[in-house]
Amino acid sequence: MASLKVMDLRQLNHLIAVAEHGSFSSAARSLHTVQSNVSNHVAKLEKELGTTLLDRRTMQPTPEGQAVIGRARKIRAEIKAISDDLHTINEEVEGQVQIGCIGVTARWIITPLLEKLGASFPSLQPRLVDGNTNSLTQKILSGDLDLAIINAPAMNASLESETLFEEERVIIAPIDHPLAEYDSITVDELPNYEMMMTSQGTIFRDSLDEELSSAGVEIKITAEIDGLRLLASLAFQGHTPAILPASAAYGYPDSGWALTRINGLRKRPVSLIRNKRITPSLPSRATNEVIHEVVKEIGPDQPGIEVKI
Repeated sequence: MASLKVMDLRQLNHLIAVAEHGSFSSAARSLHTVQSNVSNHVAKLEKELGTTLLDRRTMQPTPEGQAVIGRARKIRAEIKAISDDLHTINEEVEGQVQIGCIGVTARWIITPLLEKLGASFPSLQPRLVDGNTNSLTQKILSGDLDLAIINAPAMNASLESETLFEEERVIIAPIDHPLAEYDSITVDELPNYEMMMTSQGTIFRDSLDEELSSAGVEIKITAEIDGLRLLASLAFQGHTPAILPASAAYGYPDSGWALTRINGLRKRPVSLIRNKRITPSLPSRATNEVIHEVVKEIGPDQPGIEVKI
């Protein structure tokens, strides 16, 4: 049985860095140290545990390495939480909080969130990460994020998930397009128009395809765009109508485009998730509360959004 007498946090952090950056040299640069220091720490950890953690040919973690890295990330997150909590005892909330958010929701929620966090907790240091639902979920599971706002409820047993709001899927069309004449159309009318869509393999597109297929509806797709924000930008520039989440309409000038609702489609849930296997720090808990406040205050004013908290 492996002894744990010598294993320390530096060894674990060096192992994580190699896994994240793909080589000893890149890990060393990220840690502001020399390559030999990183390789020595990893080698000592392997000797202490009595197993190989990195395949030196591919620099990928072995199955044993993946198990250790998963635990190490949780330990790192807990150490950070301890540090943040100690800073806040008998003082104001301070320290870092890592927040992830899908792009179209970030358009209307991030600015008021930062303003409210700054006013309530001036010593708090938020770090924001943009990404899609899949990438943000993985960062929550690895302990790299404290909180994340994603599309759809998280189904992983390690995650705590709460639906913040539900939003309609709408059509954004150029003002001179025939669709601009209608406040809403039915699902059955969608085949009458050509549309841009986000790429297959995304949660937004795949869930929409599944729902349309169940209804026996097939859309004429003129282009597939990789990313909802780019799709929204093209739609608002008047390229071609596009199906988007309602929050994508936030922040664009009111002229030159029209929003048409689609009757008969389910609303898209947007949820706040965290890793329930990691005890949340005080900065994380404070940020969670402020996110709720922002959604409750501003959400009802967003077109096509129904607040659920």
